Amino acid sequence: MSMKRSTLAALPIFFLLTCFIQAQTVHAQTVTSFEGIDAIDVDDPTYDIDANGAVGTKQYMEWVNSYYQAFSKTSPYTPVWDTPQDGDTPWENAGMSNCYGTGGGEGTVTFDRIASVWVIARRASQATNSYYYCIAVSNTADLTSSTLKWYTYQFEMTSALGLNSHGDVYYPDWPRFATWADGYYATFDLEDPDNEYQEIGVVACVFDRTNMIIGGTARAQQCFSNPSPLPTNGALYLSHSLIPADIDNTTAPPSGRHEYFVSIQNPVANGTAKTSTKLNLWNFHVNWTTPTSSTFAKAALTVTSYEPGCYDVTQPDDTFCVNEPSSSSTGNYVDSIGDRLMPRMPYHNFGTYESFLVSQTIQVGTGTNQQTGIRWYELRGTNPTVYQSGNVTNGSTLYRFVPSIAQDSAGNAGVGYSVSSSGVHPGIRAAYWSLPAKTSPTEIILQNGTGDEENSPHWGNISSMTVDPTDGCTFWYQNEYFKTNQINAEITWDTRIANFKLATCTAK
Repeated sequence: MSMKRSTLAALPIFFLLTCFIQAQTVHAQTVTSFEGIDAIDVDDPTYDIDANGAVGTKQYMEWVNSYYQAFSKTSPYTPVWDTPQDGDTPWENAGMSNCYGTGGGEGTVTFDRIASVWVIARRASQATNSYYYCIAVSNTADLTSSTLKWYTYQFEMTSALGLNSHGDVYYPDWPRFATWADGYYATFDLEDPDNEYQEIGVVACVFDRTNMIIGGTARAQQCFSNPSPLPTNGALYLSHSLIPADIDNTTAPPSGRHEYFVSIQNPVANGTAKTSTKLNLWNFHVNWTTPTSSTFAKAALTVTSYEPGCYDVTQPDDTFCVNEPSSSSTGNYVDSIGDRLMPRMPYHNFGTYESFLVSQTIQVGTGTNQQTGIRWYELRGTNPTVYQSGNVTNGSTLYRFVPSIAQDSAGNAGVGYSVSSSGVHPGIRAAYWSLPAKTSPTEIILQNGTGDEENSPHWGNISSMTVDPTDGCTFWYQNEYFKTNQINAEITWDTRIANFKLATCTAK
């Protein structure tokens, strides 16, 4: 985790999939997909690409380490810029030297639905033991506008990250970013660079959205850690990778609503335990007037027992077991990233109730079968609790992993994920179902893969499911796949962006 092609390839591919929901009317789903950023499009591709994206009112925007591109939302899905933009661009144009030329990656693209602006956030490191978090906010929802401008910010993070016994700053890995009414929130896993980057804790921060969306001077960020204070010799931390709630419709949370996060509670690392019945719920209350009154608290959620995907009792932070057709000859298995919940945690305010969703990769195979599937949860309530949950799986061979979930304005859930097996090249699929009616998931194919990742176990780390803010119905999903085998020292991954809409959702 830590650590030139013609734009003709962006032309869409249309195909019709007829899908059936048990005990309901037959629904015909038209899935439209087009090519996103591919490794061949960028100057310096990496194995871990942290691919993610979001749909806005005018465009779809994608991030792939360390570049971004945007596309029109209608055929032929024309790219906004001639080539993908270097991730440094907004800060370099603003002369913020701590946020460019630093090799920073792990960026997140978000569309702030309440303010109708784009946000890019990323980590940067100008020097050893020096970290910044860099945020750029657009002044318009239209990335093709001649008046497009980025309000750029650089936040010094080193002081919040803690020091180990060698005096080295803990490495802020796997940053996650989200929009809430009272701030932009971000979380970081803390890893010890002098102990094989072992997880030792987390940091959660809030940034001054109110002033940032108008290009004003941002107040200082507020950050909390767990454990607090951070130890200088940390034990293996089992509650890592916090996912912040992210507003996913145009109705804001009630005034004063706290921000919430969820994280996994991995099995006790005692060499024998393989299952857990807990998740963690984190409550962040910010007080911008009196920062000393801000609070950050952790509580436990009881859930149906699960085994994290590809879990190894001897190495609980290594989750490599996903089969490819080439695995028997190469010995290479893909990372399921099963030791954590996966972004996003979309929030919907339906008026009569508030709903949060999140998903993860779990073991669904039995015996020696290491097959993985998708577990999802819906939280509801003033103090959120698990309202319902379920699994997405089918058959006993196909691995499903790296999910991302969202829901439309009718309460239909859509989760996208990667698939692979000994007989199926890594590809992209999704499933949908009605949360209010509690129907069974129906799976659809978004993109078949035609090649394997033979030279690295590291997958894209995340993917992104978002819902179109203009109609409240259309799901947009982005993930990684391979057209050809990635071999030797090559880096040849591809990304695909797909959208589909359910007949039971009426555009607002």
